[in-house]
Amino acid sequence: MALMSVGLTHESADLDLLDRMTILEHEWAKVVRTLVSHRNVSEAVFISTCLRTEVVVVADRFHDALEEIISTLELVSGVERASFEEHLSVHFDRGVATYLFEVASGLKSVVPGEYEILGQLRRALDLAVDEHTAGLQLQTLVTHALSAGRRVRHETSIARGTTSFAHAAVEAALEHLGPSEDGDALVVGAGQLGSGVVKNLLAHPRLSRVIVANRTLERAEALARELADERVVVADFAAVDDLAADVRVTFICAELAHPVVSGARMASATGPRLLVDLAVPRGVERAVDTLAGVTRVDLQTMRQRVDAALDDRRSSLAEAQAIVRDEVDKYVDDQRARGASAVVTSLRGRFDEIVAAEVERRSADLERLDEDTRELVHSLVRGVVAKIAHRPTVVLKESAGSDQGSRLAEATRHLFDL
Repeated sequence: MALMSVGLTHESADLDLLDRMTILEHEWAKVVRTLVSHRNVSEAVFISTCLRTEVVVVADRFHDALEEIISTLELVSGVERASFEEHLSVHFDRGVATYLFEVASGLKSVVPGEYEILGQLRRALDLAVDEHTAGLQLQTLVTHALSAGRRVRHETSIARGTTSFAHAAVEAALEHLGPSEDGDALVVGAGQLGSGVVKNLLAHPRLSRVIVANRTLERAEALARELADERVVVADFAAVDDLAADVRVTFICAELAHPVVSGARMASATGPRLLVDLAVPRGVERAVDTLAGVTRVDLQTMRQRVDAALDDRRSSLAEAQAIVRDEVDKYVDDQRARGASAVVTSLRGRFDEIVAAEVERRSADLERLDEDTRELVHSLVRGVVAKIAHRPTVVLKESAGSDQGSRLAEATRHLFDL
């Protein structure tokens, strides 16, 4: 059984395809259950967020498992495989650890060092554990990845400055507004991203009100109570389309099955309007792009903005990558050592089973011996078996953590049917 990851990200696919392939979080459980229902997938974790749809599994046969994963993605997304198959990135064994540790460290994010990915990975793992699709192997992998991500942020300055979609979105919006403009802002969504946008907006006193609309009214009200700022106003989610046409700037930060800001309603807006669409799938109809006075900022804009601002953090990226390599080495060595220990235990157990079975088979013959002689025979047999097992045990333990050790462990499993 080996690790595999299969994913679609902003590095290999355009926003339109990522939009179509996004699976809302309440459907993740169905995805992982479908994955482990296949013959070649024994464990599975799934995550689908802004600019990322990823599958991490423990697989049996590589090519068969890959086919099962692609078929599952086609089924749950409703997108024909011909549209996305060539854009998938696939990793195997050590490559999975390297890739996932980079993801957790923010090295694969549009905004390097951003914190949201840690929470997303944690939720993905928790869900897989709840659904009984993540066993010890994936739990260990993702937990170690989260630890590596925290270490990168603690030991480097990669998390300095703009380190989240929320921060980047607010800064981009304020640049568009200009230094003299103020007014109201609408934030659609009160989850992690939406609450981050609201908090960043409140740091700028030029905004007179921040209106929060969320599908679940109670969640928006809880956010307003937490922030305890009179500028925060809660609105009905059904009023989003009308509100977006009335306020100067709107942020879409929720998972949506369909757009909530329409071109028809925005066409009636008076004065310039800025729409910051961070939703995947998109929260703003494409028709708004043709409207005079309406500007739409999306995730592609965020990526361009961050790329332009990265020069002063190149050294931090190199330091973060070095930490990831170190953490991957530790993880791989630990897994190999654990594997060797498990093989040694299984090998000794197998020898004990053989001795017990043979003693049982010859029990009638042994009964003719007196008690002292029977114990001497038992001791002799156990001693011979222990000496036979000694050299394999020593070699397996000494080679643990190396490629040779991995090959020896696998050979031992096959030779002794462990």
